[in-house]
Amino acid sequence: MTHASKRTRGVVRRPTDASHWCPVSSQSPISARVVLLCGPSGSGKSLIAARSGLPVLRLDDFYKEAGDPTLPLLPDGSATDWDHPASWDADAAVAAIDRLCRTGRTPVPVYDISLSARTGEDTVDIGRTPLFIAEGIFAAEIVGRCRELGVLADALCLNRGPVRTFRRRFVRDLKEGRKSVPFLLRRGWRLMRLERSIIARQTALGAHACDRDEALGRMASAACRGRTATGTSTTTAA
Repeated sequence: MTHASKRTRGVVRRPTDASHWCPVSSQSPISARVVLLCGPSGSGKSLIAARSGLPVLRLDDFYKEAGDPTLPLLPDGSATDWDHPASWDADAAVAAIDRLCRTGRTPVPVYDISLSARTGEDTVDIGRTPLFIAEGIFAAEIVGRCRELGVLADALCLNRGPVRTFRRRFVRDLKEGRKSVPFLLRRGWRLMRLERSIIARQTALGAHACDRDEALGRMASAACRGRTATGTSTTTAA
């Protein structure tokens, strides 16, 4: 998950009073395409997205709020399973991506993971940039839908190893105070054991498993293709 207060390069976020995230008409021309970046929680998606120099849409801001009756539970029924795709609003995420690809702007919710709640709304504005990144642990869930809309440039799944990911995730979540320490340890241990199956699911959905360097290389290549197709200049840092 990506903390709501984290900043990402290449994105202009402004307050807005929009209250929904409906898609624009499919008749609107496509002016940009998206690289979907997924991977286990703690695999480094936000850092790599920022390093790419491309605009970034944080898909974790589309989590459902605590109390939503459609939220899934852990197998023992003890709490909400925030690592299940059903805890996330895929329809709203796809609508935001589609709008960015066709208009360059979209309203988005601002989500506070520590509160499990939306705390406001912003606007993401990518201007005339022909490529942007949408990153989050559920990005693979919408690969097919983005491909059908004609807006998909690439889909990548970061794979950095269960132990390394466990350490990075725990330190990050503890530093940001996302949840209690016992919760973070239980979740971290469970996700470490499930990491191989998580990556297998995301690749089965159409994401390409890769390490940091390959991901940055593919993003740079996609950006070059976007510049060639549109004649628009984009800054990338590989």
